[in-house]
Amino acid sequence: MRGTIKLFEIFGISINIHVTFFLLLLLVLSGGLKWIFLVVAVFFFVTVHELCHSLVAKRFGIKVREITLFPIGGVSSMTKMPEKPSQEFLISIAGPLSNIAVLVIFFFPMKYLVGDAVLFHPLSTETWKLTFAYVYWINLMLAGFNMLPAFPMDGGRILRALLATKLSYQKATKIAVTMGHIFALGFAYFGIVQRFNFILIIIAIFIYTAASREEAQVDVKETLKKFKVRDILPRDIMTLTGDVTLAKVLEIIFHSHQEDFPVVDNDLLVGFITRQDMMAAMHSFGTSKTVREIMRTNFPKIKETDSLTKAQGIMQEAQMGALPVMREDKVVGIITFEDIGRVYAMLSQRA
Repeated sequence: MRGTIKLFEIFGISINIHVTFFLLLLLVLSGGLKWIFLVVAVFFFVTVHELCHSLVAKRFGIKVREITLFPIGGVSSMTKMPEKPSQEFLISIAGPLSNIAVLVIFFFPMKYLVGDAVLFHPLSTETWKLTFAYVYWINLMLAGFNMLPAFPMDGGRILRALLATKLSYQKATKIAVTMGHIFALGFAYFGIVQRFNFILIIIAIFIYTAASREEAQVDVKETLKKFKVRDILPRDIMTLTGDVTLAKVLEIIFHSHQEDFPVVDNDLLVGFITRQDMMAAMHSFGTSKTVREIMRTNFPKIKETDSLTKAQGIMQEAQMGALPVMREDKVVGIITFEDIGRVYAMLSQRA
């Protein structure tokens, strides 16, 4: 993700911090070391929260590339959504449960460390003991806020998972998204009437836009389920051999609409070259390199009988904008994100 700095990697997941996070640190500098400690501790528990989501997702075969920390929370970048409501339920509830676990595990140690009077004192950073108690109770706030039954909060995903056991996935999503919009409008209202509370307003905008984006993604997925790859497969494709230079490929692109190419040898698919590959190679080496020198040899393939939903998911997971389409061992075409996007755009207009 742009504008992020990698902090470290754990369980194969990159933990990143967005540059806007430093604005938050600047805002709390005037509060001294206790406030800086509080903010860092809060985002430690946010990271644990997101990491628990991610580890459960990985257990179900969903790849998680990174967790990005923003001033208003963390986001796990999953390559695809869970396929079953039960999986989404377990992935979603794992985060809040991690915060509850912290409260349970450290309750008696905290009582011993700071005492009852401090532990149950209203949230404060007047002393270091009060600050530790503040950090402890932050976990209850994180669990409570994330369990709100509204997208994109964990509670909204849990609500959808439960509804999806009785309703269609699309209908369940619409209900959870509507709840998200209602909560967003509520946060915006209180943000405005409370002397223009910017934090509440930012949270409202985040919830509203994220919920709307989720609804759009589900609509696309449900629409694409109706079609197979062969339904939109272009009839004519051009293939390349390994000895063709990038200069020649560039010439082919200029005289055709094709920008991604299967590489064949004796009618067998031996490689694939995307426009991103070509742009990167030309930027680094010019146009003298051959296709064989820069082509991908390890890449996913799809069948013409696969659904567009499956094709889209494989593209997202592989981070490729195009894929070769196979009929048995022979390449019969390519499909791109643009091809899939056109199908959805046309059907949306008809609707």
